[in-house]
Amino acid sequence: MNYSKNYSAMDREALMQQVQMRMSEKRFKHVLGVEEMAILLAEKYGVSTEKASIAALTHDYAKERSDEEFLLEIERQNYPDQAMLKKFGNAIWHGLVGADFVERELKVHDVDILEAIRLHTTGAANMTDLAKIIYLADYIEPGRDFPGVEEARRIALMDLDQAVAFETKHTLSHLIENENPVYPKTLETYNRFVAGQK
Repeated sequence: MNYSKNYSAMDREALMQQVQMRMSEKRFKHVLGVEEMAILLAEKYGVSTEKASIAALTHDYAKERSDEEFLLEIERQNYPDQAMLKKFGNAIWHGLVGADFVERELKVHDVDILEAIRLHTTGAANMTDLAKIIYLADYIEPGRDFPGVEEARRIALMDLDQAVAFETKHTLSHLIENENPVYPKTLETYNRFVAGQK
């Protein structure tokens, strides 16, 4: 079944069941929170709520898979820059590589949805509004509680690009503070949405 055509409540229920089987209760609760926020933002910015729902429900589909599964998939799909990609681990893999699991196992073939899943942790210089919405919804869903989250929610309801800039700046600060590696797409997002707005 292709979920991006005539998506009904029954389709959503079936998709939710498939997703729920792949994750812990805590992760599934997060996914439902992301869906709630994604639909709210989609309605505000005139983006398909159907696509927002599907992308949100499936964005963490691969999050709890083993490193071995991801490494096999990276080799199977012959990703560019494999050596670099292999250094990053699940934080990056579950979006970038996870989209391939979503497409193959859940039969979601919509390119906008798959791109939103791929970019939901890193962003990119060029993102569709749907990709921006999933990037933001993952960060500000109702279950999130960290310094600045209320500000991020406020900005998200005013301007998508400013909200992407806010999230990217804070994510990058967090990565640097903890001396974590920074994936190139995150820097690309920073350069476009933070440095590029000056």
